[in-house]
Amino acid sequence: MKNVLRYTISLVLAGGLIWFVFKDINLSEMLDRFAKSDWRWIAVSCFFLLCAHVTRAWRWGMLMEPLGHKPGLVNSSVSVLTGYFANYIVPRMGEVTRCGTLYRLEGIPVNLSFGTVVAERIFDVIILLILIGLNFILEFERLSTFFTDFFQSKIGGSQGGSGSGLLLGILVGGLVLVAVAGFILFKNVALRNKMQQNAIIAKIVSFAQGMLEGLLSVRKLRSPGLFILSTLMIWVLYFLISYVLFFCIPETSDLGPLAGLTLLVVGAIGMTAPTQGGIGAYHLLVGNVMVLYGLSQNDGITLATFIHGAQMIFMLLIGALAFLYVLVQNKKALPEPEQVSAGN
Repeated sequence: MKNVLRYTISLVLAGGLIWFVFKDINLSEMLDRFAKSDWRWIAVSCFFLLCAHVTRAWRWGMLMEPLGHKPGLVNSSVSVLTGYFANYIVPRMGEVTRCGTLYRLEGIPVNLSFGTVVAERIFDVIILLILIGLNFILEFERLSTFFTDFFQSKIGGSQGGSGSGLLLGILVGGLVLVAVAGFILFKNVALRNKMQQNAIIAKIVSFAQGMLEGLLSVRKLRSPGLFILSTLMIWVLYFLISYVLFFCIPETSDLGPLAGLTLLVVGAIGMTAPTQGGIGAYHLLVGNVMVLYGLSQNDGITLATFIHGAQMIFMLLIGALAFLYVLVQNKKALPEPEQVSAGN
C-alpha cells in the first residue's frame, strides 16, 4: 500500500506539473516545430547519452574492484540502462533495479553493489554543487537580476542595478556568518555535542560525513585518476547531450555554452524531483530559466520538451532492449528440462 501510494502521489504530481506547464501552450504548433527540427542532432545527442551511461558503468566497476568484484562492462552497462528505464516507470527504483540486474548477470550481492551506488551518487552531488557555484559565478549578473526581479515583484520595491549589489551583499554576509558559526562550533565542543542531539542537525551532519567518507574512499581505488577522469567525462557528456540539441531548433541555435551550463545545472535539479524521470519539474525549471537567454517562455518550454522527450524516448527504447537482454541471459542460465528431470 505504501508503494502504491508513493507511485500514485508521484504520478499526480507529474500530471499536475505537466498541466501547469502546458496549459497555455499550443501543442499542435509545438509538434509542428518538432517536425521541422534538424533530427540529425538528436542522433548525436543519443550517442552522447549512451556514452555517458557506458562511462558510468565503467566508473561503477572501479568502485567494486576493492570489494573483490570485477563485473564486465557489458553487464554493468546493461544494469545501468535498466536502472534508468525503471526510473521512468517508478521514481527512485532505478538504483535498486540496477543492483538487482547486476546480481542476476554477475552474481554480485545487492548490498555490496548498492553501497557503491551510494558512494557514486556522493561524487555526482559534489560535481553538481561545483557546477552550481561555477554557473552562478559566470552568470552572476544574469541570474542575480532574474532572482532580484522575481523577489521584488513579490514583495514590492524598485528594480535596478542595486538589486544585484544587494544580493551579492546577502551572499557574502551569509558566507561570513557560516564561517563564524563553523569556527565557534569547532572551538566549543560542548555546544557542538548539544546541537548534534537535534534530529535535523544530526541528519545534516551525518549526510556531510557520508559525503566526506565517499570523497576520501577514492584513495582506496586501484586507479583514482581514472575514476576522477570518468566522473568528469560523465558530466561533460551530460553537458553535450543537451547542448547539441540547441541546434535542432532555429530559435535556440544561437545559444552559447553558458546557456548550456545553466540548462545542465537547472535540468539536473529538475531531474531529482520525485516524478517519473523528472517529468514536469524539468519542463517547468528549464522552460523558465531559458527566458534569461532571450527566449520566450513558450520557446523555453518547447526546448525543454524537446530535450526531455528525446532523452526519455531513447532511454525507454534502449532500456527495454537491455531488459530483454537480461531475460535472455537468465533463460540461458537456467538448467535444461532434461537435466532437471535427471537430477530428480
